[in-house]
Amino acid sequence: MSTRLKQLVESLGGQLIGGPDIKISGIAPLNDATATQITFLSNPKFRVQATQSQAAAMILSAADDAVVSASYLGARIVVSNPYAYFARVAQFFAALNAPVVPAGTHRSAVVDPSASVAATAFIGANVVIEADAVIADHAHIDAGCVIGRAAKIGAMTRLHAHVTIYAGCEIGQRGIIHSGVVIGADGFGFANDAGVWVKIPQTGRVLIGDDVEIGANTTIDRGALTDTVIEEGVKLDNQIQIAHNCHIGAHTAIAACAGIAGSATIGKYCSIGGAAMIHGHITIVDHVHVSAGTLALRSILEPGQYTGFYPIAKHGEWEKSAALVRNLSATRNKIRALEKSIKELTEKNNEQS
Repeated sequence: MSTRLKQLVESLGGQLIGGPDIKISGIAPLNDATATQITFLSNPKFRVQATQSQAAAMILSAADDAVVSASYLGARIVVSNPYAYFARVAQFFAALNAPVVPAGTHRSAVVDPSASVAATAFIGANVVIEADAVIADHAHIDAGCVIGRAAKIGAMTRLHAHVTIYAGCEIGQRGIIHSGVVIGADGFGFANDAGVWVKIPQTGRVLIGDDVEIGANTTIDRGALTDTVIEEGVKLDNQIQIAHNCHIGAHTAIAACAGIAGSATIGKYCSIGGAAMIHGHITIVDHVHVSAGTLALRSILEPGQYTGFYPIAKHGEWEKSAALVRNLSATRNKIRALEKSIKELTEKNNEQS
């Protein structure tokens, strides 16, 4: 399906220059876009490509427009943040072309009589919804999902196939939960008694706010006594582990394979790079950016970017550097001894003179 540029701008805003009645059928990169598509320029490095683009229209900033407009012949939508606008245009076309899924419950689904399922919800094949669970309006539960006892799924939230929501956990509105996600498994809680591990029952829940997206095979453990909390707008990539009693602040984004240990608190508007490790029982304040592969062992109490990994090198060079690092303590002691000797000699010379 297509839309006219003026309809796009009326819906999303921006300053349209040229061609309000041009029909657009989709969005594509600068080099690939055709005369029926819209493209975007978010990095000034690609201005030359932009001038040569065959797209019918382009999303760009005022600064880029001042350079590109002399050569690019298509219509332009000038906005302050082209990349964010591109994302919204992509959403617009995705919604425009999405198949209509009728409400209702598949005949193979198993729904406990005490569960509350909105008439506008979609329940796919082989879904299991246990006692006292609540599925709100326009929720979409794909095939093979399991919704545990007294769990709650908010309005317009989408669970892709084979998601498991354990008992008592709650998902807010407009969430997107991808396949393989497990929410509410037991936290890793054990007490050691003379070498024997004694399980600590995990009786908390997982509470997830509105507009949260959780990538495939990510796991979020339930709290031990209190709840694990994921605030609104959080974006989680694939294969992330969030342990029991963690608290992730609103609009924080965490990349793939990161691990968050138990009772860690991460503030709002943070970003955690891929494969980063966050130690348990520490606090990270708002607006902190942790680089990929970083190990955070202590609390971070000031906003900023933090990096804690040694850059890649040839193996032989890395071994030499590692040897130097191992010997830093001994080297420091030698330097201190030399400094002390120099000081003593200097003082002695001064006395003699």
